[in-house]
Amino acid sequence: MNTNNDKIMIFAGSGSKKLAAGICAHLGVSLGRGDVMQFSEGNTFVRVLENVRGRRVYIVQSTVFPANDNFMELLFWIDAFKRASAESVTAVIPYFSYGKGDKKDEPRVSIRARVCADAIEAAGADRVVTMDLHAPQIQGFFRAPVDNLYALPVLCEYVNSLGLSNCVVVSPDVGFAKQARKYAAILGTSLAIADKERADHDEMAEVMGIVGKVKGKTALIVDDFTISGGTLTAVAEQLVIRGAREIYALVVHGVLAEDSVERIDASPIRKLVITDSVENQPVTFSDKIEVVSVAPMFADAIRCIHNRESISEMFSQ
Repeated sequence: MNTNNDKIMIFAGSGSKKLAAGICAHLGVSLGRGDVMQFSEGNTFVRVLENVRGRRVYIVQSTVFPANDNFMELLFWIDAFKRASAESVTAVIPYFSYGKGDKKDEPRVSIRARVCADAIEAAGADRVVTMDLHAPQIQGFFRAPVDNLYALPVLCEYVNSLGLSNCVVVSPDVGFAKQARKYAAILGTSLAIADKERADHDEMAEVMGIVGKVKGKTALIVDDFTISGGTLTAVAEQLVIRGAREIYALVVHGVLAEDSVERIDASPIRKLVITDSVENQPVTFSDKIEVVSVAPMFADAIRCIHNRESISEMFSQ
């Protein structure tokens, strides 16, 4: 039985204020009080305004827009809680932006995800909760426990609400095919895979073709994140060429940088569905973009952790 000293304490970083509020609303708790200040020379200052001594606390912070500032702020929050004698600190990182830097795929480059993992642990995080890591093996960069949640149930529920028929799930590349197959299994559809090639770091990719039958079908492009919208629109154009009837895109992390919305609006994509894991985009959403909330999922995960229950049971159905 929880005592007053064991009530869930959730704090919001600058990158996830709305999502943290949604998590608290789902759990029926108040958002923890804290301050964040940006000094004129660019330094970040955080201050905890609650007594967290001996408490298990949760800090919610997506590390994007701006990526470096929000990542440093996350480290300072973790350090502040530990120095305030919190019993444990769980870093809830809905979107781990540096997860894209998960390997050394060319000479003389940093494995950025590993560097960030080391920094989060060095700051004092006891546990990490995140969603749809770009590569699941990033969990192995941490020595602390990592809970990698999946937005798949939330996105599939939205698709089912549309009442679409004769659908095919489309993976934008071979790398996402394994996860795309899970979408297809839950939605009861066939699977197609795009043949994509990325020549450099300009966030644009060339789609060479589509493997699988899409003619006359409603195509559901699924991916873990989109920044420029370039891959989604290129895949959509190839689907039109191959006779797809209409096209939807389901993306966990709608990072959406400058010009992405215009690119998506000009594409054959009828609707782009994203989650609220990212909320500080520098763009204004158009009617083509629909946001579904993962606050209940993160709330359930936090409740499980706090009550020392299994998170895996959330995805057992």
